[in-house]
Order: sequence, then C-alpha cells, then structure tokens
Amino acid sequence: MSSPTLSQKLTAEALGTAILVFIGAGSVPLTVFLTGKNPFGSAELSTISFSFAFAIYSVGHISGCHINPAITVALWATRKVDSQTAASYIVAQLVGAFIGAGLTLVILTGNDPQALGLGAVSVNANAGNLVGFLAEVIGTAILVFTVFGAAVDGRAPAGFAGIVIGFIVYGIIILVGPITGAALNPARQIGPDLLGAAIGAKSHLDQLWVYIAGPIAGGLVGAFLYEFIGHVRTATVPGAAVREPAHAEG
Repeated sequence: MSSPTLSQKLTAEALGTAILVFIGAGSVPLTVFLTGKNPFGSAELSTISFSFAFAIYSVGHISGCHINPAITVALWATRKVDSQTAASYIVAQLVGAFIGAGLTLVILTGNDPQALGLGAVSVNANAGNLVGFLAEVIGTAILVFTVFGAAVDGRAPAGFAGIVIGFIVYGIIILVGPITGAALNPARQIGPDLLGAAIGAKSHLDQLWVYIAGPIAGGLVGAFLYEFIGHVRTATVPGAAVREPAHAEG
C-alpha cells in the first residue's frame, strides 16, 4: 500500500485545520449567538471543549494530524520531521485556519458576524498577557506531551491516540479556557483574529504574540520533557554495543 504524497498530506493538514477552526473556534460565536452569554459559564465552556475534542479525528492516517504549528515545530525540534516538511505543514495549517474562519463567516452572515466575531479568543483582563502567555505554555506543554506519548511513541497502544488526545484537549480547555480561551494553537488564533479584523470584528492583534509564542514554547517544553522521560536504552551484556531505539515518525 503506497504512502500519501506530500501534496495529499498538505491538503489533509489544511482541511484538518479548517475543520478544527470551523467546529472548534466557530463554536464560540455560535454559542454566543444561541445563548447570549459572554463570558461563558461552565456549561457553555464544556460544550465548546467537546467541539475541539472531537474535531481532531479526520486526517490522522494521512498526514499525522498535526493541524497545529506548535505540534509541527515540536516534531521538527526533536528531529521527527525535516525542515522542509515542517515549513510546508505550517503554511498548510495557516491556510486551513483562514478557510475555517471563512466558513464561520459564511454561516454567520446576516447575524452580525462583526459583533459575534469569528472565534478569536483573548486574555482575561484580570490575568494580563504574562499570565496568559504562561497559561498557553502550560496548556500546550501538556497537550504536546500527551501527543508524543499517545501518538508519536511507537510503544503506545494502537488505536487510542485520538481518544486520549481529544479528552486531554477537553481537560486543558476547561482549566485554561477562563484565562486565555485555551487556543493552544497559533493557527487557531491567527485565522479567526486576522480575518475578523478584516471584516471589522473586534480583534486582539496586540495579544497575538501570546498565542504564537506561548503554544510554541509550551510545545517545545512538552516534547523535550517526553523525550527525556520516554528515552530508554536496550539492555546490554558486557562488550555488546549499545543500541538506541528508533524514534517513531510523527
């Protein structure tokens, strides 16, 4: 059975990110539209969290389902993808994020998308950008640590990665959501925020660095932490060469 081509993988990453932004980020303005609540209570936050949790299954068998520049950078930094592939994946993810935000705009047309926004989040005013940055670092570190353990490490039980990652996303959003909206993904914020600004919706471009630097830094922390604790040496006998296990491809 032949492997997917690079163009197929990039298309899958764009579509997967578009689905994530449309279903996940798009659930934010739709929840405001349906409930009139902003900020959200625990029930609304739980619903949005589930939207993100179940938006990650579609393209894993084609591209690895990175759909997040922070995950791609973490895999590149740990030498699981090469530089050209990583750069191509990130471009595809950003394209997909704008497509997903555009789909949200389409379904909100006629219902004041400028007021509702396209799903971009913002830092809690009582927390401030520094705390917001740290919240994104912590949340993304947990996410990427889980991705490495459940999907990247070849020793992980097969068939459960999507469930494990989906529910860790749910848990992170419940905890980090009240502070930053729990983007955990630069593309997820960039698409809705920039397209929202273009249509006259309230934007948070002054906070965009929080949602780029925070997830990327957190992804690196989670990746290298898993590399440290997950790295094992095979048992040896005196005089035998020590062999390191091969890393699983991301």
